[in-house]
Amino acid sequence: MAEAQALTKKDFKSDQDVRWCPGCGDYAILNCVQGIMASIGVPKHQICFVSGIGCSSRFPYYMNTFGFHSIHGRAPAFATGIKTANPDLSVWMVTGDGDGLSIGGNHMAHILRRNVDVKILLFNNEIYGLTKGQYSPTSPQGLKTKTSPMGSVDRPMDPVSFALGCGATFVARTIDTHLKHMEQVLLAAAHHKGTAFVEIYQNCLIFNDGAFDAFAEKTVRDDKTIDLRPNQPMVFGKNLDKGLKVDGWEPRIVTAAEADVWRPDTHSPGPAFVMSQMDSNSTMPRPLGIFRAVAAPIFDASLHEQIQRAKSTKGPGTLEKLLHAGETWTVR
Repeated sequence: MAEAQALTKKDFKSDQDVRWCPGCGDYAILNCVQGIMASIGVPKHQICFVSGIGCSSRFPYYMNTFGFHSIHGRAPAFATGIKTANPDLSVWMVTGDGDGLSIGGNHMAHILRRNVDVKILLFNNEIYGLTKGQYSPTSPQGLKTKTSPMGSVDRPMDPVSFALGCGATFVARTIDTHLKHMEQVLLAAAHHKGTAFVEIYQNCLIFNDGAFDAFAEKTVRDDKTIDLRPNQPMVFGKNLDKGLKVDGWEPRIVTAAEADVWRPDTHSPGPAFVMSQMDSNSTMPRPLGIFRAVAAPIFDASLHEQIQRAKSTKGPGTLEKLLHAGETWTVR
């Protein structure tokens, strides 16, 4: 038998024209995902991309894999069903800050707490893009949009804090313009067993251009962001001469030599939550990288183990027996 040929990025490009606004950050994310798909060692017919509604949700059309474009906010439910029905599939879910955290917030909470073996990419542009510029759950206070002409008064939701609060076993963050970093984070997510949640800062140049420039621009990124690398000192700066130390619940900037070592696998999610809340403090660097990475029972695996135990004690059963089991009645 001939050995299967190694896949390349080109193998994961579909025949569909990619239709996002010129300059959209989605192009960079698509390019990165197509690249890592070629290196994770999973055949195309065992990969499925699921999406909801929004600019990000066009993603399955552009991947030469199985795909499912579902309905607004319900991608987590579809992804859970697909992975549970066929645990051999590598299931990826693509959503946005509106689709995943507004109408889909309840579904997102449950896929995270269940630890379904699905990889979730949440594109966060802090705006509704496809529906033309309304404020979203992650929009900053004061943002003027078509639905908040005098400035949004809502307190924004932090996706990383939300995922940690739901008990997600892998939580990370990256930026669409930081390609090497995005690749490393997505590869780590791909190899995680359980739900992997990755927030990707994604620029919408039409309705919210420059939302992340204050820390994402290449000229300032080294000093304005910190990469949380597992088991490495929390250092940042162009010369890696600055660091972070957490005293109790308060992080502070110290010299690189004094920096704490970052541990995303601690029993308590407390340190990760502290890092996620640094977003609101402009004097501190914006955390990127891996906030949380722990092992826990996987929903789909546990469910199939339960099914096998039931079959071993009660037999395989049939649909007809199930329909006629217990109390039945006739409707006249």
